[in-house]
Amino acid sequence: MAAGVKFLYESEKLAYIIPASSHVYTPDFIITTTKSKKTLFIETKGWFKPVDRKKHLLVRDSNPNLDIRFVFQNPNARISKNSKTTYAKWCDKNGFIYAKGSIPPEWINE
Repeated sequence: MAAGVKFLYESEKLAYIIPASSHVYTPDFIITTTKSKKTLFIETKGWFKPVDRKKHLLVRDSNPNLDIRFVFQNPNARISKNSKTTYAKWCDKNGFIYAKGSIPPEWINE
C-alpha cells in the first residue's frame, strides 16, 4: 500500500482487437489454361522474402478458390541463412504448386 492507496500491479489481462486492414495483391501473370480454361495466378520470385511468404498465405486464405502458383529462380534456395526450409519445402508445406525457371507447358495445357 503506497500513499494509503490499495493497488494491484499487472494483475489483469485485457483483450483488444487490432482493426483489420485491407490490402490488394497484383499477381505477376494470369494465364488461362488451354484445355480446361482454368485461370492460374502466377507469381515469379528470385528472392522469396518473409513479408511475401506471409502475404501469400493471407491472399490464399482470403481467396481459397484461386489457383496461385509460383515460379522460382531457384526453388532449392533456403528461406533464410539459418533455416533448412527451402522455397520448395515452404510451398509443399503450405499447399502451393511451384516450378523452376519458367511456367511449365503442363500448366498451360491443363
